[in-house]
Amino acid sequence: MGYNLNRKRFKKAIDFYERVLGLQKKYEFKDYAGFDCGGIEIGLKTWGEMEKPRKGEPCINFLVEDIDDAYRNLRKEDIKIIEEPKETLWDSRVLLFEDPDGNLLQMTEINWEKYFKACAPK
Repeated sequence: MGYNLNRKRFKKAIDFYERVLGLQKKYEFKDYAGFDCGGIEIGLKTWGEMEKPRKGEPCINFLVEDIDDAYRNLRKEDIKIIEEPKETLWDSRVLLFEDPDGNLLQMTEINWEKYFKACAPK
């Protein structure tokens, strides 16, 4: 029964990363699926323990053109929102949310004009 429960969660996670976030699935095996994320692989697996993410843990950050649109799409999918879109100190907007297994993810909308001005050599 444990394996079937993990398998159901696994399929839900695959759907989330593929359909909701729009990542390209590179391959899927019985117990592992790999997704391309700009040349970096995000791997989902069925083995191991489920533990709550640690406070301040590193998170995966997805850059988006329109954070309000992304927020509406996540809400429509009933995704758990940790922090609604908010302004940052570097003139961007971010939102924090969880994947189906409780892993912390972030979306960021960057004001590129302000970003490049701030990064330009003085």
